[in-house]
Amino acid sequence: MTLNILKHMRRGAIAVAGVTALTLLAGAPAQAKVEGDTIILGSAISLTGKYSTNGIHAQNGYELAVSRINEMGGVMVDGKSYKFKIVYYDDESTPARGAQLAERLIKQDGVQYMLGPYSSGLTKAIAPITEKYKIPMVEAEGASRSLFTQGYKYLFAVLSTSEQYLASSIALAAETAEKNGKKPSDVRIAMAFENDPFSQDVRAGVMDDAKKYGMQIVIDDKLPRDLSDMSTTLTKVRALKPDLLVVSGHSKGAATAARQLAEMKIDTPMVAMTHCEAAKIISKFGATTNDILCPTQWAETLSYSGKYFGTAEAYDKLFKATYEGYKNVPYQAAQASAAVLVWKDAFERANSLDKDKVRDALSSTDMETFYGDIRFAPEGNNIAKPMVLRQVQDETLNVVAPSNYASHKMNWPRKAPN
Repeated sequence: MTLNILKHMRRGAIAVAGVTALTLLAGAPAQAKVEGDTIILGSAISLTGKYSTNGIHAQNGYELAVSRINEMGGVMVDGKSYKFKIVYYDDESTPARGAQLAERLIKQDGVQYMLGPYSSGLTKAIAPITEKYKIPMVEAEGASRSLFTQGYKYLFAVLSTSEQYLASSIALAAETAEKNGKKPSDVRIAMAFENDPFSQDVRAGVMDDAKKYGMQIVIDDKLPRDLSDMSTTLTKVRALKPDLLVVSGHSKGAATAARQLAEMKIDTPMVAMTHCEAAKIISKFGATTNDILCPTQWAETLSYSGKYFGTAEAYDKLFKATYEGYKNVPYQAAQASAAVLVWKDAFERANSLDKDKVRDALSSTDMETFYGDIRFAPEGNNIAKPMVLRQVQDETLNVVAPSNYASHKMNWPRKAPN
């Protein structure tokens, strides 16, 4: 598939993913792990439901990497060049459906090599299935630290774990307090989190770091199940006037928070939330999002580079040229591309299509990519890449922390939307 062709395969919130999935859902013959000169990867991914925005970002990242690898000679195994192809099913953002589809990919379609779904909740549902059948899975979207305490041997994740997402905002709040003549323990925090594995792990990381500094938690709310209204929390924020508000509710939660912060003119000095770019809050809400802090796994300004996409900046440009409508490339897409690169590297180092030999090669991964370094701990999580914190400044996301990665200084205090 050339990039020119890929450019016209725009992703929408659809129930199936392209011709391949449509054919499979219509009951075509089952796929095998390798078809001629093509290695088949499988993925249950959220193309409908509440996680569909990020599921589509991830799918775009997968497809961009497949296209790039195939155009540059494919995957060399035992002297033969193979292409990648991904079989998708829509898990409808439902863990039970994801587990069912993982079983289908493995048992009916013969898939031996898996890419992950979107979200920690879906990854938690699928990991026991891939582990049971000893199918290696490289995942890019499940960050929950509890995924890596189960003793899984076939799960590998390219992203940093969830407790790190908003920890940098706590450290930044402590640093800011000291610059303004206060103690870190003077900082008062309001929290609003979705009740899902990822967000609750993010919350645990915030709690751990806040405790380390002696900070006070003045609001500790769960977002409503449908993520469509957080006005109850924001009314408390207006009354209690915390120094920092942290929010995690995937893309829908981020969009709701950005919208209602502006509608209710909330003037909290620091606001940090996950999934800013995936929710496209700048495109949707413009200057009202200025000064919001956004943790990210990756940014185009970082000095990462690798063979297949070159620099982080080059990947950013290629992605935007391939897919319309992106002011910022979501890290969900970048890390999905990185997961495919990990598969290529493992196949070539194993020099085999045997899934157990490839699994062993995955476990010894140590590579540099446009997304950052990738090296797996025995538990399967990536221990070679940090998180960074960006801030919306003049409707542009700029890295502001940690200081050794920062391209800009943080704006503080945040200006409340007019």
